[in-house]
Amino acid sequence: MNDNAPARAEPAPSRQADNAPARAEPAPSRQAEPQKIQSLDAEFLSGHRFRYQEDISLVEGIDLEGATPGQDINWLEDVELLEEEGTPAVFDRYSNSFLKIYFPIPEGRENEIARKVLIAHLQAGNSYGIKLKEKHCKFPQPELGPWVEGSRTVGESWQPAVLEGWEAPLH
Repeated sequence: MNDNAPARAEPAPSRQADNAPARAEPAPSRQAEPQKIQSLDAEFLSGHRFRYQEDISLVEGIDLEGATPGQDINWLEDVELLEEEGTPAVFDRYSNSFLKIYFPIPEGRENEIARKVLIAHLQAGNSYGIKLKEKHCKFPQPELGPWVEGSRTVGESWQPAVLEGWEAPLH
C-alpha cells in the first residue's frame, strides 16, 4: 500500500430489514448541480451595489411626500425595513428583489430610511423591473414611474416577442 495515497472511505453498511429486498443505490451524477438561488437581490440583478445602499447621506434629502405620485402616500406605508440574509433590506416589488442597506440605520427611523432607499432606487431607474419596461410594457407609461416628473414615456409601440422558427399551431 502506498503511504502517500489518500485513505478511501468505505461505504456505510446497508440498514435493511431482514425481509426487505435490496435496493440499488442511484449512480452518482457526473453532471454538476445547477446553482440554486433562494432569493434575488438588486446586486445580483445589476452585478453591482449602488452608492445609496452604502451612504445614508445620499437618501437623507429625499422628500417622501414629494416623491409620491398624486400625494397618495398610502402605497408607501406598506414599505417596511426587512432583513435579507441577515442584512437590513427593502423589497422592490417592481423587480421582485431585495435592496440591501449597508449603512447603520438610526433607531426609530427604520421604515423611513427603507422607503427613502427604495425611492432613490426607483428614481435612479436602477430597479430591474424599470429596466425591462421599454421592451416589455404593453401600454404607455412613464419609464421611471410617477416618481420622476417628466420621465419619458415607454410602451407606446409594444409588439409581442417572436421566437425565430416557431409557428403558432393551427386550431
